Amino acid sequence: MQSQGLQTLDYLVFLFYFVVVAGYGYWIYRQKQSKLASSNDFFLAEGSLTWWAIGASLIASNISAEQFIGTSGDGFRLGLAIATYEWMAAATLLIVAIFFMPIYLKNKIFTMPQFLQQRYSPTVSLIMAIFWLMLYIAVNLTSILYLGALAVNTISGIDVTLCMIGMSVFAVIITLGGMKVIGYTDVIQVFFLVLGGLATSYLALNMVTDRFGGDGVLDGMNHLLTKAPEHFHMILQKGNPNYPSLPGLAVLIGGMWIINLNYWGCNQYITQRALGADLKTARNGILFASFLKLMMPIIVVLPGIAAYLLHKDGMFQMEMLKDGVLNKDRAYPVLLNLLPTGLKGLSFAALTAAVVASMAGKANSISTIFTLDIYKKYINKTATETQLVRVGRIAVVAAMVAAVVIAPMMGIDKKGGFEFIQEYTGYVSPGIFALFTLGFFWKRTTSKAALFALLGGVTFSIMSKYIPTWTGMNDTLFYTAFPDDTGTMMIPFMDRMGWVFLFCVGSMVIITLSDPESKSNPQGLEIDAAMFKLSPSFIFGSVVVCLFLTMVYTYFW
Repeated sequence: MQSQGLQTLDYLVFLFYFVVVAGYGYWIYRQKQSKLASSNDFFLAEGSLTWWAIGASLIASNISAEQFIGTSGDGFRLGLAIATYEWMAAATLLIVAIFFMPIYLKNKIFTMPQFLQQRYSPTVSLIMAIFWLMLYIAVNLTSILYLGALAVNTISGIDVTLCMIGMSVFAVIITLGGMKVIGYTDVIQVFFLVLGGLATSYLALNMVTDRFGGDGVLDGMNHLLTKAPEHFHMILQKGNPNYPSLPGLAVLIGGMWIINLNYWGCNQYITQRALGADLKTARNGILFASFLKLMMPIIVVLPGIAAYLLHKDGMFQMEMLKDGVLNKDRAYPVLLNLLPTGLKGLSFAALTAAVVASMAGKANSISTIFTLDIYKKYINKTATETQLVRVGRIAVVAAMVAAVVIAPMMGIDKKGGFEFIQEYTGYVSPGIFALFTLGFFWKRTTSKAALFALLGGVTFSIMSKYIPTWTGMNDTLFYTAFPDDTGTMMIPFMDRMGWVFLFCVGSMVIITLSDPESKSNPQGLEIDAAMFKLSPSFIFGSVVVCLFLTMVYTYFW
């Protein structure tokens, strides 16, 4: 099969997607326009999103170019093991729904910096607000935008810069309508995302069948299992060359939990979807997102494994090269380019939906943090609701312009999109999760301890990279180091995160206990046992998710 680029029918399918999303978003905006003078409605869609809109919006915001491109690329390199990011997220979402959401909603917390100010101090809140803005713009927004533009360029031939500008404009159109428009248009985005993603997986499995014999996707799946068994292990052993990326049991009992709990439970970008709802609606929405997460590896990992087997058998030898070197992140665009006319347009729309939805959600979170936690508190304390909404919209546009300008300078395509995000967020996730966890459940925790977790956690994360070099010890009771691309011995980042988290928690406990004033700390949150009571339907859904995860990890261990 040879790529023929996008044809007229593909452009018509994409145009249909654009008209449906933009038209529906405009209709929602017109229906609710009278409420947009309220900042809570603009930023949180307070009381307006249904459980299915919350769940769909969570997934639309999460699944973007780094999943379609980056995770498929890691499927090509690592195999099914990379699906642990998706499947462990399903379990993490249940924990967030059970324990985190009741605390946020009971204490009327709408932004993460607000939580830090209410629980600790304005200093901790301001530091984190500035940090989150920098991280969201310079790492998350840029990687989503640039990887998406590269994929669209591969499929359509449109210049990368034009792709970035076009997707940014589309995302701004959606974002300016507020969280309500984002939430409800995300339902349509997820529909196109799933449908187009399944179409690509269907094509990939059929290509495997055509190459190796048989009929249909089931035979294609059987060929993957029998001809590439090395790509179907969830827990990698130390002898595996990819072990440093997913270090064995750390994905079940170590750093993977910190990555996921910090991302899904302590992240404005994600939690914002549920913070405007009541507890029952929020929990049901998060449970729905958990079920959607279970199917994501079929869409974002399986195509990469199929591309690996086909490449191993001699296909895509030139197409997988970038500057003469094999580039795993080309796996998904190569497959996408081979779709038949019409389906290619659908998958093109799915990829665009994933990118635009994530950008819109990220831009809204950037706008929320800047407007409510910086502008309102430090720049214009008497700002009216109308002024806050206006500033929020200006912040959306400014964030998008900044992302378009700096994205090409970040070297995202050289590192690989998924690895780029994990590397930079991994420096701060342990400290953030430590101060949130102790802030939730230990009333004595002080702001001094929280400040140390923020600054000390980042410092120790950076320093721990070089412990093997400084000590000359590469294999100890606490870690095993492996050479990176330059030959420098490094501790796997997931293991580093686990140790840094324990360091932060231990330091916070010592600092708090050494402070006599911590015994009368007035800044503990309001918590009672009734907050954590679950409905029978939520319990049933949670059991189903856990049973599924137990089966896949047992079967593909």
